[in-house]
Amino acid sequence: MRESVTEVLTGAAVVAVAAGFLVFAGQVTGFSRGGESYDLTASFRSAEGVLVGTDVRLAGVKVGTVTDLRLDTQTFRAETVLSIDSDVEIPDDSSAVIASEGLLGGSFVEIMPGGSFDVLPDGAAIIDTQGAVSIVSLLLKFVSGGNGE
Repeated sequence: MRESVTEVLTGAAVVAVAAGFLVFAGQVTGFSRGGESYDLTASFRSAEGVLVGTDVRLAGVKVGTVTDLRLDTQTFRAETVLSIDSDVEIPDDSSAVIASEGLLGGSFVEIMPGGSFDVLPDGAAIIDTQGAVSIVSLLLKFVSGGNGE
């Protein structure tokens, strides 16, 4: 009798931990994000470190996710689709920058809001973009002496 109670409690703990992992995975990937959103596009010279599911942040707060990433074979630029929460209006003169959380941290897309009173509608493009800076190439430039000027 005592063994069956222990087995039931152990099974319940395993199910609770599995459910916790599912909730966490849903939050991290943005799958469980409720509410409406709209899409913006942005073209980057380099989207190193950005994947589908990468956070889109404004002032350090997550306001969306990257929902598509592909190479434009005509311009050889990385084309991204950013899904933005519908309650966040982005000024039409804003810029998008691929930023890093630190040397070992992941990358995210940072929206730098402009000062315009007009906002970007669904399907609009963010024109002013800055791609990812490669930490490895910066370190190699520093070690080799770089230009130094």
